[in-house]
Amino acid sequence: MSKRSKRLAHMPILYPNAAGLDIGSREIYACVPPEQTEDNVKAFGTFTPDLNSLADWLVEHGVDTVAMESTGVYWIPAFELLEARGFKVFLVNARNIKGVPGRKSDVQDCQWIQKLHSVGLLTNSFRPDAEMCALRAYLRHRADLLQHRAAHVQHMQKAFQQMNIQLHQVISDITGETGMAIVRAIVAGERDGVKLAQWRDRRCKSSEETIAKALTGTWKEEHLFALGQSLQLYDFYTQQVAHCDAQIQQQYATMKPRWHTSPDNPVKSISTSRHKRHTKNSPPMEVEDEIIRITGVSIAAVDGIGAGLAQTILSEIGIDIVILNDL
Repeated sequence: MSKRSKRLAHMPILYPNAAGLDIGSREIYACVPPEQTEDNVKAFGTFTPDLNSLADWLVEHGVDTVAMESTGVYWIPAFELLEARGFKVFLVNARNIKGVPGRKSDVQDCQWIQKLHSVGLLTNSFRPDAEMCALRAYLRHRADLLQHRAAHVQHMQKAFQQMNIQLHQVISDITGETGMAIVRAIVAGERDGVKLAQWRDRRCKSSEETIAKALTGTWKEEHLFALGQSLQLYDFYTQQVAHCDAQIQQQYATMKPRWHTSPDNPVKSISTSRHKRHTKNSPPMEVEDEIIRITGVSIAAVDGIGAGLAQTILSEIGIDIVILNDL
């Protein structure tokens, strides 16, 4: 046994009732202190009844704190159920466990996690409360929807390129006012470049003559078909983003303020951030008001941070980091 291994073996026990979990997609191996029972390692399934059996087994052996690795998303059901059952749950980065020397080859992962947790060598990762977790889940789903929608914009651009329709050279964004009006007219059957150019928004820098020239191409049926389907999918995801935004607003409405105000420390106005450009991917403007109501500060008013990034910061790093006296 190495000197480091001996040092670990003789470290004082800080959590005598600690357990360790090795979580997989189909099985969970749990280890309780060896002093509690001779057979201190047991396997459980991952169905909800199995998780309840796991919690019962931990209670039976006097466990009050549990450590587990943050493996994919498999840890989430076990974490939430054990936390609801009153256990102090430590979510640990796998690199922290691998960085501790002295592990024997015949020791199971759950036994090693239990040993490290019992002597206090594992650091608990940040996880927000249930309300903030729900908000974070909605926001991550919204980001996925935007990513899926962006792929269909690329499909529209590819269809145009294959027909030598150079729309992207005369307008900066085909999903803007001018671009979408022209795309919808093309899908509806219009092929005359001059007529299509009349959909030009007055704010567009390119002239109608330039746009009409760019809209002269081969108009092949197979590419027009792909363009039409890509437009439908773009509209579908746009609709889903709107539904998601409505759900996020409902989640905000259920969240109570996480700060205390006083006459000497009033809420700062958010008018300074209202002039910022509102893009097609931005959340509704009401989001800024909700963030201020919850945190007491205007995160979106900071240069370089809009409402979208502000709510991501709020949900990902938590309220304690956001609420700063000097902000």
